[in-house]
This record gives sequence, C-alpha cells and structure tokens, in this order.
Amino acid sequence: MYRIITVCTGNICRSPMAQFSIERALSEAGLQAQTDVDSAGVTGWEAGRPMDPRTAAELLKHHYPEPAVGRFRARAFEADWYSSRDLILALDYGHLTHMQAEAPAEARDKIRMLRSFDPAAARLPAGEQGIEDPWYGDMSDFDSSYALIQAAVPGVVDHVRAALADRGR
Repeated sequence: MYRIITVCTGNICRSPMAQFSIERALSEAGLQAQTDVDSAGVTGWEAGRPMDPRTAAELLKHHYPEPAVGRFRARAFEADWYSSRDLILALDYGHLTHMQAEAPAEARDKIRMLRSFDPAAARLPAGEQGIEDPWYGDMSDFDSSYALIQAAVPGVVDHVRAALADRGR
C-alpha cells in the first residue's frame, strides 16, 4: 500500500480538497487498491469539525460523493505518520517548513510541496509553490485553490505509478 497524506493548516479547506482530488485520480488510474490517501492539519484547531462549507460546495460542484464529503472530519497530523506515509504533501511553504523541522531525518525526503508536481510550478522555489489559504476569501478563492490542486494531481498520479513500479522490481 502506497500511503499519501495532504497537509494544510486546519484540515478544513485545502488538504481535504487535495485528498479527494488525489483519491479520485488514483481510482480513475486503477490504482485505488494499491493506495491510501488521507489528510490532516499541522494544527489541531479544527480537529473534529467538518470541512469548511465552501470546500464542501466546491467538491460537490465537481461531483464528489456527498456522503463522503459529509462524513469528513478534520484532524491534526500525528508524529508517527512521518514513518507510516510514503508521501507527505504540503499545501503551502509554512506547512512544508513546519513538517521538515518536526520530522525525523529519515522522513524529510517524503515531504514535498503539492505543487512541485504541477509542471507550471515545479521549477519554482518551494516558497513560491504554495496555495494560499482560501478560508480568508470568498468562493472564487476556493475555485482557485481547487484549480491549483487539479494542476498538480496528474503529476502525483505519475509519481505514485512510478513508485509502485519500483516496488514491484
């Protein structure tokens, strides 16, 4: 099982969008049985709460299953997940640096910016690959976050496919 976790601040906006997007893409690629995707926040501020209603509206607009969207609950990243996840995707630079500082040395290479998988952003410095927190904005900010996430998802799928192929060798 190849395990991925997406991480933002409170796990109510960007990281759930990324989780659902990556899950769908992996399923469409026929990789769902070999992968597991979840999400968390670098803080526990929102732990136990549902995703932001604007996040839910954005996902439902793109035909994600309503029951799954409704069941989602935020949670904080736990330290033992550094060892149990194969890929840890930060949604902004602050998340990246926080996790790199907290992670054991052997796990630091697993931590990447989500947009490092977007061909339009891959060559940018990590500090310029972030997706701004839409929580402070309006629905257009959620639309923009979703679009930036979608641009990175095919690269994540390609990365996972290659990693699984390497494991099979």
